[in-house]
Amino acid sequence: MNLESKIDLISRGALEVVTPDELAEKLKGTNLTAYIGYEPSGKVHLGHAITVKKMIDLQKAGFKVKILLADLHAYLNGKGSLEEIKEISEYNKNCFLALGLSDDAEFIMGSEFQTKEDYTLFIYELALYTTLTRARRSMAQITRDAEDHQVAEVIYPLMQVIDMLFLEVDLAVGGMEQRKIHMLARDNLPRLGYPTPVCIHTPLLHGTDGSEKMSSSKENFIAIDDEPEVIKKKVKKCYCPAGEVEGNPVLEMAEHFIFTEQKTILLKRPEKFGGDLNISQAELIQMYGSGDLHPLDLKNTIAEHLVKILEPVRSYLNSK
Repeated sequence: MNLESKIDLISRGALEVVTPDELAEKLKGTNLTAYIGYEPSGKVHLGHAITVKKMIDLQKAGFKVKILLADLHAYLNGKGSLEEIKEISEYNKNCFLALGLSDDAEFIMGSEFQTKEDYTLFIYELALYTTLTRARRSMAQITRDAEDHQVAEVIYPLMQVIDMLFLEVDLAVGGMEQRKIHMLARDNLPRLGYPTPVCIHTPLLHGTDGSEKMSSSKENFIAIDDEPEVIKKKVKKCYCPAGEVEGNPVLEMAEHFIFTEQKTILLKRPEKFGGDLNISQAELIQMYGSGDLHPLDLKNTIAEHLVKILEPVRSYLNSK
Protein backbone atom coordinates (compact mmCIF):
# COMPACT_ATOMS: atom_id res chain seq x y z
CA MET A 1 0.00 0.00 0.00
CA ASN A 2 1.50 3.36 -1.02
CA LEU A 3 1.60 6.47 1.16
CA GLU A 4 -1.44 8.13 -0.43
CA SER A 5 -3.56 4.99 -0.04
CA LYS A 6 -2.57 4.69 3.62
CA ILE A 7 -3.51 8.30 4.31
CA ASP A 8 -6.88 7.86 2.57
CA LEU A 9 -7.61 4.69 4.56
CA ILE A 10 -6.61 6.20 7.90
CA SER A 11 -8.50 9.45 7.27
CA ARG A 12 -11.77 8.03 5.90
CA GLY A 13 -14.74 8.62 8.16
CA ALA A 14 -12.68 10.71 10.59
CA LEU A 15 -13.85 14.17 11.58
CA GLU A 16 -10.31 15.35 12.14
CA VAL A 17 -6.68 14.34 11.73
CA VAL A 18 -4.28 16.41 13.83
CA THR A 19 -2.35 16.99 11.70
CA PRO A 20 -2.40 15.57 8.13
CA ASP A 21 1.18 16.71 7.53
CA GLU A 22 2.39 15.00 10.69
CA LEU A 23 0.56 11.81 9.71
CA ALA A 24 2.26 11.80 6.31
CA GLU A 25 5.63 12.26 8.00
CA LYS A 26 4.96 9.48 10.53
CA LEU A 27 4.03 7.10 7.73
CA LYS A 28 7.50 7.43 6.27
CA GLY A 29 8.80 5.57 9.34
CA THR A 30 8.49 1.96 10.46
CA ASN A 31 7.22 0.06 13.51
CA LEU A 32 4.42 2.55 14.11
CA THR A 33 2.00 2.18 17.02
CA ALA A 34 -1.62 3.32 17.20
CA TYR A 35 -3.57 3.28 20.44
CA ILE A 36 -7.04 3.77 21.84
CA GLY A 37 -8.29 3.43 25.39
CA TYR A 38 -11.66 2.10 26.53
CA GLU A 39 -13.19 2.11 29.98
CA PRO A 40 -14.35 -1.47 30.62
CA SER A 41 -17.92 -0.74 31.69
CA GLY A 42 -21.33 -1.77 30.49
CA LYS A 43 -22.15 -3.17 27.07
CA VAL A 44 -20.01 -2.64 23.97
CA HIS A 45 -22.27 -0.78 21.55
CA LEU A 46 -22.32 0.80 18.10
CA GLY A 47 -20.63 3.93 19.41
CA HIS A 48 -17.60 1.85 20.37
CA ALA A 49 -17.74 0.05 17.03
CA ILE A 50 -17.02 3.27 15.11
CA THR A 51 -13.62 3.59 16.80
CA VAL A 52 -12.90 -0.14 16.51
CA LYS A 53 -13.47 0.13 12.75
CA LYS A 54 -10.86 2.89 12.66
CA MET A 55 -8.37 0.69 14.54
CA ILE A 56 -8.97 -2.01 11.91
CA ASP A 57 -8.14 0.57 9.22
CA LEU A 58 -4.90 1.33 11.06
CA GLN A 59 -4.00 -2.36 11.20
CA LYS A 60 -4.52 -2.55 7.45
CA ALA A 61 -2.25 0.49 7.06
CA GLY A 62 0.53 -1.34 8.89
CA PHE A 63 0.24 0.02 12.42
CA LYS A 64 0.77 -2.08 15.53
CA VAL A 65 -2.47 -1.57 17.45
CA LYS A 66 -2.58 -1.31 21.24
CA ILE A 67 -5.94 -1.39 23.01
CA LEU A 68 -5.83 -0.03 26.54
CA LEU A 69 -8.47 -1.58 28.77
CA ALA A 70 -8.42 1.33 31.18
CA ASP A 71 -9.58 -0.29 34.39
CA LEU A 72 -8.20 2.40 36.70
CA HIS A 73 -9.69 5.13 34.50
CA ALA A 74 -13.08 3.39 34.75
CA TYR A 75 -12.68 3.22 38.52
CA LEU A 76 -11.88 6.96 38.72
CA ASN A 77 -14.96 7.64 36.58
CA GLY A 78 -17.24 5.78 38.98
CA LYS A 79 -17.89 2.76 36.74
CA GLY A 80 -17.79 0.16 39.53
CA SER A 81 -15.40 -1.67 41.82
CA LEU A 82 -12.03 -2.81 40.50
CA GLU A 83 -13.26 -6.42 40.72
CA GLU A 84 -16.36 -5.65 38.64
CA ILE A 85 -14.32 -3.72 36.10
CA LYS A 86 -11.79 -6.55 35.77
CA GLU A 87 -14.59 -9.03 35.03
CA ILE A 88 -15.99 -6.94 32.19
CA SER A 89 -12.56 -6.34 30.63
CA GLU A 90 -12.43 -9.84 29.12
CA TYR A 91 -15.90 -9.31 27.65
CA ASN A 92 -14.67 -6.04 26.11
CA LYS A 93 -11.65 -7.77 24.59
CA ASN A 94 -13.80 -10.49 23.00
CA CYS A 95 -16.21 -7.86 21.63
CA PHE A 96 -13.40 -5.93 19.94
CA LEU A 97 -12.02 -9.10 18.37
CA ALA A 98 -15.55 -10.05 17.28
CA LEU A 99 -15.81 -6.71 15.46
CA GLY A 100 -12.85 -7.68 13.30
CA LEU A 101 -9.62 -6.62 15.00
CA SER A 102 -6.90 -9.09 14.05
CA ASP A 103 -5.34 -11.27 16.73
CA ASP A 104 -2.07 -9.32 16.70
CA ALA A 105 -3.77 -6.40 18.44
CA GLU A 106 -2.24 -6.01 21.88
CA PHE A 107 -4.65 -5.65 24.80
CA ILE A 108 -3.20 -3.99 27.88
CA MET A 109 -4.79 -3.49 31.30
CA GLY A 110 -4.10 -0.04 32.66
CA SER A 111 -3.32 -1.40 36.11
CA GLU A 112 -0.41 -3.37 34.62
CA PHE A 113 1.69 -0.19 34.47
CA GLN A 114 -0.27 2.73 35.96
CA THR A 115 0.81 2.03 39.56
CA LYS A 116 4.53 1.92 38.81
CA GLU A 117 6.78 4.50 40.49
CA ASP A 118 8.04 6.13 37.30
CA TYR A 119 4.48 6.45 35.96
CA THR A 120 3.47 8.26 39.13
CA LEU A 121 6.45 10.60 38.90
CA PHE A 122 5.44 11.55 35.36
CA ILE A 123 1.91 12.32 36.62
CA TYR A 124 3.37 14.68 39.21
CA GLU A 125 5.55 16.39 36.61
CA LEU A 126 2.64 16.82 34.20
CA ALA A 127 0.54 18.23 37.04
CA LEU A 128 3.00 21.12 37.29
CA TYR A 129 2.26 22.06 33.66
CA THR A 130 -1.54 21.66 33.77
CA THR A 131 -4.01 24.16 35.18
CA LEU A 132 -7.00 22.94 37.16
CA THR A 133 -9.32 24.67 34.69
CA ARG A 134 -7.85 22.90 31.69
CA ALA A 135 -7.87 19.49 33.36
CA ARG A 136 -11.55 19.85 34.28
CA ARG A 137 -12.44 21.18 30.83
CA SER A 138 -10.76 18.14 29.27
CA MET A 139 -13.19 15.88 31.10
CA ALA A 140 -16.37 17.81 30.30
CA GLN A 141 -17.78 15.24 27.85
CA ILE A 142 -16.42 12.15 29.60
CA THR A 143 -17.47 12.28 33.24
CA ARG A 144 -20.96 11.84 34.52
CA ASP A 145 -22.96 14.97 35.31
CA ALA A 146 -22.58 16.07 38.91
CA GLU A 147 -23.19 19.20 40.95
CA ASP A 148 -19.92 18.75 42.82
CA HIS A 149 -16.85 17.40 41.03
CA GLN A 150 -14.41 14.74 42.25
CA VAL A 151 -10.64 15.23 42.39
CA ALA A 152 -10.48 12.06 40.24
CA GLU A 153 -11.74 14.12 37.29
CA VAL A 154 -8.47 16.06 37.09
CA ILE A 155 -6.27 13.00 37.63
CA TYR A 156 -7.95 11.11 34.76
CA PRO A 157 -6.73 13.31 31.86
CA LEU A 158 -3.19 13.44 33.28
CA MET A 159 -3.13 9.64 33.34
CA GLN A 160 -4.38 9.46 29.77
CA VAL A 161 -1.53 11.69 28.60
CA ILE A 162 1.08 9.61 30.42
CA ASP A 163 -0.52 6.43 29.01
CA MET A 164 0.54 7.62 25.56
CA LEU A 165 4.10 8.04 26.78
CA PHE A 166 4.29 4.58 28.39
CA LEU A 167 2.64 2.83 25.43
CA GLU A 168 5.06 4.57 23.02
CA VAL A 169 2.24 5.91 20.89
CA ASP A 170 2.73 7.40 17.44
CA LEU A 171 -0.99 7.90 16.86
CA ALA A 172 -3.96 8.17 19.22
CA VAL A 173 -7.59 7.52 18.25
CA GLY A 174 -10.73 8.63 20.03
CA GLY A 175 -14.19 10.05 19.58
CA MET A 176 -14.56 13.82 19.56
CA GLU A 177 -15.16 13.76 23.32
CA GLN A 178 -11.47 12.86 23.65
CA ARG A 179 -10.21 15.85 21.69
CA LYS A 180 -9.37 18.11 24.63
CA ILE A 181 -7.39 15.38 26.35
CA HIS A 182 -5.54 14.64 23.12
CA MET A 183 -4.67 18.34 22.75
CA LEU A 184 -3.41 18.29 26.34
CA ALA A 185 -1.09 15.45 25.32
CA ARG A 186 0.09 17.24 22.18
CA ASP A 187 0.87 20.40 24.15
CA ASN A 188 2.63 18.76 27.08
CA LEU A 189 4.40 15.56 26.00
CA PRO A 190 7.11 17.63 24.24
CA ARG A 191 7.60 19.52 27.52
CA LEU A 192 8.35 16.17 29.13
CA GLY A 193 10.84 15.41 26.36
CA TYR A 194 8.67 13.07 24.28
CA PRO A 195 7.32 13.30 20.71
CA THR A 196 3.86 14.61 19.85
CA PRO A 197 1.32 11.96 18.81
CA VAL A 198 -0.88 12.35 15.74
CA CYS A 199 -4.52 12.36 16.87
CA ILE A 200 -7.52 11.07 14.93
CA HIS A 201 -11.05 11.90 16.05
CA THR A 202 -14.09 9.93 14.94
CA PRO A 203 -17.75 11.01 15.05
CA LEU A 204 -19.90 10.45 18.11
CA LEU A 205 -23.00 8.37 17.43
CA HIS A 206 -26.15 9.92 18.84
CA GLY A 207 -28.03 7.84 21.38
CA THR A 208 -31.22 6.06 20.40
CA ASP A 209 -33.05 8.70 22.46
CA GLY A 210 -31.54 11.49 20.35
CA SER A 211 -29.08 12.60 23.02
CA GLU A 212 -25.59 13.71 22.03
CA LYS A 213 -23.81 10.42 22.70
CA MET A 214 -24.70 6.73 22.73
CA SER A 215 -23.86 5.42 26.20
CA SER A 216 -24.44 2.19 28.12
CA SER A 217 -24.95 4.18 31.33
CA LYS A 218 -27.83 6.08 29.70
CA GLU A 219 -29.47 2.94 28.30
CA ASN A 220 -29.68 4.62 24.87
CA PHE A 221 -27.56 2.14 22.93
CA ILE A 222 -27.64 -0.82 20.58
CA ALA A 223 -25.19 -3.42 21.82
CA ILE A 224 -23.12 -5.29 19.26
CA ASP A 225 -24.32 -8.58 20.77
CA ASP A 226 -28.01 -7.70 20.99
CA GLU A 227 -30.30 -10.38 19.60
CA PRO A 228 -32.10 -9.62 16.30
CA GLU A 229 -35.47 -8.94 17.93
CA VAL A 230 -33.84 -6.62 20.46
CA ILE A 231 -32.11 -4.67 17.68
CA LYS A 232 -35.39 -4.31 15.79
CA LYS A 233 -37.21 -3.18 18.92
CA LYS A 234 -34.54 -0.60 19.80
CA VAL A 235 -34.37 0.81 16.28
CA LYS A 236 -38.16 1.02 16.12
CA LYS A 237 -38.11 3.16 19.28
CA CYS A 238 -35.24 5.35 18.04
CA TYR A 239 -35.52 9.10 17.95
CA CYS A 240 -36.21 9.73 14.26
CA PRO A 241 -38.43 12.77 13.58
CA ALA A 242 -39.98 12.87 10.12
CA GLY A 243 -37.88 14.91 7.72
CA GLU A 244 -35.09 15.55 10.25
CA VAL A 245 -31.62 14.61 9.01
CA GLU A 246 -29.18 16.26 11.43
CA GLY A 247 -28.61 14.34 14.66
CA ASN A 248 -30.76 11.44 13.46
CA PRO A 249 -29.27 8.25 14.97
CA VAL A 250 -30.97 5.96 12.43
CA LEU A 251 -29.38 7.78 9.50
CA GLU A 252 -26.06 7.80 11.36
CA MET A 253 -26.23 4.01 11.73
CA ALA A 254 -26.74 3.76 7.98
CA GLU A 255 -23.78 6.07 7.34
CA HIS A 256 -21.27 4.37 9.66
CA PHE A 257 -22.25 0.70 9.36
CA ILE A 258 -24.02 0.14 6.05
CA PHE A 259 -22.71 2.61 3.49
CA THR A 260 -19.14 1.94 4.59
CA GLU A 261 -19.60 -1.59 3.23
CA GLN A 262 -21.87 -1.01 0.21
CA LYS A 263 -22.78 1.85 -2.12
CA THR A 264 -26.54 1.31 -2.10
CA ILE A 265 -29.20 -0.03 0.23
CA LEU A 266 -32.41 -1.90 -0.55
CA LEU A 267 -35.25 0.09 0.94
CA LYS A 268 -38.30 -2.14 1.47
CA ARG A 269 -41.71 -0.47 1.38
CA PRO A 270 -45.31 -1.55 0.70
CA GLU A 271 -46.32 -1.08 -2.94
CA LYS A 272 -48.88 1.55 -1.97
CA PHE A 273 -46.04 3.68 -0.58
CA GLY A 274 -43.78 3.31 -3.60
CA GLY A 275 -42.46 -0.24 -3.30
CA ASP A 276 -38.88 -1.42 -2.88
CA LEU A 277 -36.13 0.94 -3.94
CA ASN A 278 -32.34 0.56 -4.27
CA ILE A 279 -30.77 3.90 -3.31
CA SER A 280 -27.46 5.52 -2.38
CA GLN A 281 -26.69 7.32 0.87
CA ALA A 282 -27.19 10.73 -0.75
CA GLU A 283 -30.55 9.62 -2.16
CA LEU A 284 -31.61 8.21 1.21
CA ILE A 285 -30.83 11.49 2.97
CA GLN A 286 -32.57 13.52 0.27
CA MET A 287 -35.69 11.34 0.43
CA TYR A 288 -35.89 11.44 4.21
CA GLY A 289 -35.17 15.16 4.44
CA SER A 290 -37.88 15.98 1.89
CA GLY A 291 -40.47 13.88 3.71
CA ASP A 292 -40.74 11.30 0.92
CA LEU A 293 -39.70 8.46 3.23
CA HIS A 294 -41.69 7.46 6.31
CA PRO A 295 -39.69 7.02 9.55
CA LEU A 296 -41.00 3.47 10.02
CA ASP A 297 -39.84 2.39 6.55
CA LEU A 298 -36.40 3.85 7.29
CA LYS A 299 -36.23 2.14 10.68
CA ASN A 300 -37.33 -1.26 9.35
CA THR A 301 -34.71 -1.13 6.59
CA ILE A 302 -31.83 -0.09 8.85
CA ALA A 303 -32.79 -2.63 11.52
CA GLU A 304 -32.73 -5.50 9.00
CA HIS A 305 -29.29 -4.48 7.78
CA LEU A 306 -27.90 -4.11 11.32
CA VAL A 307 -29.13 -7.59 12.20
CA LYS A 308 -27.18 -9.02 9.24
CA ILE A 309 -24.06 -6.93 9.90
CA LEU A 310 -23.92 -7.97 13.57
CA GLU A 311 -24.63 -11.67 12.96
CA PRO A 312 -20.90 -12.61 12.75
CA VAL A 313 -20.29 -10.68 15.97
CA ARG A 314 -23.01 -12.59 17.80
CA SER A 315 -21.71 -15.90 16.44
CA TYR A 316 -18.15 -15.13 17.56
CA LEU A 317 -19.23 -14.13 21.07
CA ASN A 318 -21.57 -17.10 21.43
CA SER A 319 -18.67 -19.40 20.63
CA LYS A 320 -16.66 -18.08 23.58
